[in-house]
Amino acid sequence: MISRAIIKLAFWLNASPVYQKTKSFIKEVLYNPDNPYKKYVDSMMIFLILTSVTILVYEVRNTVPSWMDFYDIYIVSTIFLFEYLLRLWVHSDLHRYIVEKYEQSMFLHKPFSWRILAKEIAQSKFEFILSPSAIIDLLAILPAYRPLRILRIFVLFRVFKLLRYTKSINQFVEVLANKKFELLTLLFLLLFTVATAGIAIYVFEETKNPNITTLFDAFYWALVTISTVGYGDISPVTTEGKAVSMVIIVSGIAMISFVTSVIVSAFSEKLDELKESRIIEDLNKNEKFIIVCGYGQLAKMFLRQEAGLEDAYVIIDKDPLRVKQAIKDGYKAIHDDASRHDVISKFDLKYTNITVLCLTNSDIENIYISLNVKSLSKDIHVIARATDESMHKKFRLAGVDHVLTPSNVANVMLRTAIHQPVLYNGMQAILTGKNIANIDEVMVYSHAKLIGKKIKEIEFSKYKILFLGVQRGVDGVFIFNPNKELTFEYEDTLLMMGVRISIEHFRKKYKGVDHG
Repeated sequence: MISRAIIKLAFWLNASPVYQKTKSFIKEVLYNPDNPYKKYVDSMMIFLILTSVTILVYEVRNTVPSWMDFYDIYIVSTIFLFEYLLRLWVHSDLHRYIVEKYEQSMFLHKPFSWRILAKEIAQSKFEFILSPSAIIDLLAILPAYRPLRILRIFVLFRVFKLLRYTKSINQFVEVLANKKFELLTLLFLLLFTVATAGIAIYVFEETKNPNITTLFDAFYWALVTISTVGYGDISPVTTEGKAVSMVIIVSGIAMISFVTSVIVSAFSEKLDELKESRIIEDLNKNEKFIIVCGYGQLAKMFLRQEAGLEDAYVIIDKDPLRVKQAIKDGYKAIHDDASRHDVISKFDLKYTNITVLCLTNSDIENIYISLNVKSLSKDIHVIARATDESMHKKFRLAGVDHVLTPSNVANVMLRTAIHQPVLYNGMQAILTGKNIANIDEVMVYSHAKLIGKKIKEIEFSKYKILFLGVQRGVDGVFIFNPNKELTFEYEDTLLMMGVRISIEHFRKKYKGVDHG
């Protein structure tokens, strides 16, 4: 009966969306650094740890008030225990083990073995229980049992819990973990040297040096000497012992130099990664930003324009020399391959006001970037550079919203400059926004007072603005010089030309909600 009830419960939990959603939410809060609630949980746990350790220090020479004792024993320890049990719970899904094994036994017409299942479940849970972080969590709970006062010292393990909640300490540990092979090699070399030197000094000095009476004294001396601390409480008195001292001192200096170089190189490698992560984090805080893929001539031309830097932006390039040049030019840049899916997915793409510029020198790379971006969100505006007009169709199939062909534009401008110099000067003034020429877009949805108004009702000449046309809808047709009876709708976009101050005045006039 009990077995059947457990199996039914497992199937019910496996099919319960509430249970699955709750467990997933708690796991996200505990482990996902991008979860919005995790920072509050971490802040609370850090506060509990610091106050608990403060009480331990205060208790050394003072009598702890009863309320403080109650807070430390029951509140702090209970929260730590609750957190430990939650982490144990979300580490693995017991009900899935039961459902999977039961379905396999039914399919194969084999008896359902609880013994094998219990062994696998125990292994999955002990994998968490025996992990270093879980052991620290468990030891941090022990001080709650006050009858054994010696357990109070385990409060210090609560300090180690800060490793879980403090990002900077985690990053420090991660840096050391990346150099695990080098550091372990150094540790084994250190232990070998200490053991060899300790045995040697014990053999030479045991009968002649009153400070070295046991092998432990010799090991202690070797470790203190090789670390270049040199307390002076034990000194060799024989010629052989002094020779061993000279060798171990030189070895100690070499080891310290080696470990310093390893750690410095690890941090220098990590520093660029941390800077790039910070750039991405800052960028994700904006509801509108631009990702510039590739730092070539076209990207430089865009970024030099003041208008190009009005929004938050970042440059991504896989060439380290170009990234260094971009940073030297004063731009925010990261070294990565934008054509990789995991690189683009680092950005918060839930907003619709995101533009991705694919400006690398490779058509294939630009197409890959476009496909990755559109696979994450079709609402992202993608503009790509094409080397040839024949690639236009391929870019469109990749979902690119606008395809730029710099060679065609350059040819048109060159012919215009030769045959129609006045027209060329006008076009250049309009495109660069110099002098009095400035073309701009006005979105009707963000200037709601325009909704429902006809063109003839708006006196564009009053604002010293030349109205060029309107695009109907997001992907609709552009109507040049439309009929005066045309009525503006929510998704329309107006195109107008004039001095910047005139256009800004027009925006202010019609921005907001139309109350009729």
